[in-house]
Amino acid sequence: MRTILTFLFILLCNFSSYAQEINQGSYSQQIKKHRQEYKDDFLKETRSPLLKNDLSKLRFYKPDENYSVNAAVEILQDQQVFKMLTFDGSAKQYVRYALLKFKLQGADQILTLYQSIALKDNEQYKDYLFLPFTDLTNASSTYGGGRYIDLKIKDISSGNFQLDFNKAYNPYCAYSSGYSCPIPPEENDIKIAVKAGEKKFAGTKK
Repeated sequence: MRTILTFLFILLCNFSSYAQEINQGSYSQQIKKHRQEYKDDFLKETRSPLLKNDLSKLRFYKPDENYSVNAAVEILQDQQVFKMLTFDGSAKQYVRYALLKFKLQGADQILTLYQSIALKDNEQYKDYLFLPFTDLTNASSTYGGGRYIDLKIKDISSGNFQLDFNKAYNPYCAYSSGYSCPIPPEENDIKIAVKAGEKKFAGTKK
């Protein structure tokens, strides 16, 4: 009897491990697809800083599901429009839309979601939210000016959002000058190394 129970326990452990591998493989495929679509968009954009030959020089961390976290969303009320500075010295108008509260590497984190005033009045993009951030990888393995994550209001469900840093990407300013890229506000500085998403561009900045 003890032998049978031992066998069943080992079988269950092996099945659990196999299921985890399948799930991780599926997640990696999702991120791979997302990144391919991200690359394809450079070729569709008329003001793209990259050409087809440049795409091979994009670098990413390996997909890591530990950097996909459930965040509690606190919608902010009666927020004033403010000017978010950009790297070319200009500014763009935004409003603080919500706070994202989550744990990353065991530490409590809070980031602010912003909504563009220009896009808010555009029927096609009124659902878009903007999450610029900096972390301890900047200027070493990732772009020194920080990275961005795009979100949509409709993705917020029951006061929660699945925040995936594997989808963090570089602003156009990481590849070329001449773009008006928002500078991540100080309140969105993460005091740990976020080793997920896009790395530094391996090519030469234009």
